[in-house]
Amino acid sequence: MAKRVQLVLNQDISKLGKSGDLVEVAPGYARNYLIPQKLAIHATPGILKQVERRREQERQRQLELKQQAVEQKATLEKVVSLTIPKQVGENEAIFGTVTTQDVADAIKAATGQEVDRRGITIPDINHLGTYQAEIKLFTEVTAQIDIQVVAS
Repeated sequence: MAKRVQLVLNQDISKLGKSGDLVEVAPGYARNYLIPQKLAIHATPGILKQVERRREQERQRQLELKQQAVEQKATLEKVVSLTIPKQVGENEAIFGTVTTQDVADAIKAATGQEVDRRGITIPDINHLGTYQAEIKLFTEVTAQIDIQVVAS
């Protein structure tokens, strides 16, 4: 049985690992596919140091992003309620619905901060009233904010 070869991945490869991971693969897989396609390189001590340095830089960047998200959460939670005006029909039913883009625009108007609309989770809003929106700012950082839908 041939021994396994240690490689450092240059790109994410499904079912094998992410970029920068140290993996052990069969020598033929490494020699015939991974290395010629420049998907991986042989693991040498110098390469391992570079990978470790890159991981540390990425960890520091993630910590900075998390800190910014915590500060943004504090700013968002200072806002008591967002008001979104909508046209109203019978029985306080609104025309259309309140979308995540409406919420993102209201947040930008109230606080001046950009929020990615894909990170906003709102219930189905079809009537006037107060609703709760959840805004995912980072992996473990979410903010709760009240939305008040009023007649325009």
